[in-house]
Amino acid sequence: MLPALKLDRLDLRILTQLQKNGRMTNVDLADAVGLSASPCLSRVKRLEQAGYIDGYSAQIRMEMLGDTLTVFTQVTLTDHHREDFTRFEKAVRDIDEIMECHLVSGGYDYLLKVVTRGVNQYQLLMESLLERDIGIEKYFSFIVIKSPFIKTHYPIEKLFPAEPS
Repeated sequence: MLPALKLDRLDLRILTQLQKNGRMTNVDLADAVGLSASPCLSRVKRLEQAGYIDGYSAQIRMEMLGDTLTVFTQVTLTDHHREDFTRFEKAVRDIDEIMECHLVSGGYDYLLKVVTRGVNQYQLLMESLLERDIGIEKYFSFIVIKSPFIKTHYPIEKLFPAEPS
């Protein structure tokens, strides 16, 4: 992996703009961040090569496709050795319906975000995980009734204010 770049305020602006609209043209991006097109493109390529930009994707309006069920699932493992965490993470990584997996502190070990077509599909998924004997002691499910908003971009410039030059 390449050593981390020292980012300035223009780099942070580029990242902020691209996460809001990854399809914007380089000319529009350059205009939005206050650069000319060529230096802007060079910065974007440098940010990509350094790994700050992991990829570009479309945000899909799932409700247009049909009804889905989102469930946040707290998972507690039976044992807490490094290999137990590794085994669990490996087992859930390739399950398409598990959108997010977070190792957390507190009263349980993992928080999963699961999206299925309904309660029955969710329950079948959880039963199949339990049958795989991957160390799940217990789990608790929290069904999402409504999501008033979901932010798809991070407040980069607030989290990482550029240091004065």
